[in-house]
Amino acid sequence: MTQATRTPPVHAPMDQFDARNGELLVGGIPLAQLAARVGQTPFYAYDRQLLTARVQQLRTALPTGIKLHYAMKANPMPALVGHMAGLVDGIDVASAGELKVALDAGADPAEISFAGPGKRDAELHQAVAAGILINVESFREVPALATASQALGLPARVAVRVNPDFELKASGMKMGGGPKQFGVDAEAVPELLAAIGEAGLAFEGFHLFAGSQNLKPEAIVEAQQKSFALACRLAEHAPAPVRFLNLGGGFGIPYFPGEARLDLSAIADNLAQIQADAARSLPEASLVIELGRYFVGEAGIYVCRVLDRKVSRGHTYLVTDGGLHHHLSASGNFGQIIRKNYPVAIGNRMDAPAGEAVSIVGPLCTPLDILGDKMALPTACEGDFVVIYQSGAYGASASPQSFLGHPAIAEVLV
Repeated sequence: MTQATRTPPVHAPMDQFDARNGELLVGGIPLAQLAARVGQTPFYAYDRQLLTARVQQLRTALPTGIKLHYAMKANPMPALVGHMAGLVDGIDVASAGELKVALDAGADPAEISFAGPGKRDAELHQAVAAGILINVESFREVPALATASQALGLPARVAVRVNPDFELKASGMKMGGGPKQFGVDAEAVPELLAAIGEAGLAFEGFHLFAGSQNLKPEAIVEAQQKSFALACRLAEHAPAPVRFLNLGGGFGIPYFPGEARLDLSAIADNLAQIQADAARSLPEASLVIELGRYFVGEAGIYVCRVLDRKVSRGHTYLVTDGGLHHHLSASGNFGQIIRKNYPVAIGNRMDAPAGEAVSIVGPLCTPLDILGDKMALPTACEGDFVVIYQSGAYGASASPQSFLGHPAIAEVLV
């Protein structure tokens, strides 16, 4: 007797939003009502209850005392950043523009850090004036920070972003190990630490970020262990005790068929061990986990409306008023090597069975403008809502909204 084959899942998990009477609910609001309230499609909608729940879930899972920082590059919408600032312990920014949003949102400057491989002198000056922690990523930044500190009469708070001699295995985007534009190579860090001490900068710690979008706990555990061991070795060369140790993040969310949500149990156990080791070897250090996508990705949806149904040589296309100019990552043009479909639903037909295989496309004059390809969905008509899940991160701000002159996207927090 042959064993029955298991049918692979057709999409990543998409159970975080409820539905009622066949209509998706966002923040408890029926989709059609929310669209009317927004006043247009397409739009992004972010559910504040899901944002709150994700932070609470992580705090429950991880050891007490681990600080959680939100990397706002994932989604810099001001209202969302304001909400997150009240939930997490700190905000990580990547430009002076993001710094302004974080400060306006009420984030504590003492818990804001600034990373980026090409910080302009003016940005460094602003960062020193704001009193935030600057992650030094180049020898060039040291004299610029010293100049800003002297001009302002304020200390320049710094940590060293280290390009480690390892990478986060199985990560969607590797940001450490080998030649990288990020951080300072681990073998050059002792020399940089000496320069920081000679310049009189206020050294506070290290930032290690090996990669992102990882769904394998064992890979994250290994990277955290190696990051901590490296930080301990480098601390021997530091001009002051380590008070801040950012172990990065890398926590992924499921986007594609066959992917499941990250199991946090092994990561939590590992962080508890690192925390115990740090109490002995780096007793003054706060341990920080920096996350962006993991906090916000599953709490957001992208909503567009069907403009037309077109059949071309037997295949049906749903032509929508949305596209890659608003949601570059869902189109597959934001780093995917082989294009895969995000989870998609017809938001006003949530209780209808899949009735046809369709491709969802936008209005742009390029064959790259595909939001969903050959997907089994309920039969949709003109005016129906197409909803793309896992859209809370790297959406509006990471897309070429000016391309071909179509209307700008709207964003709401509900």
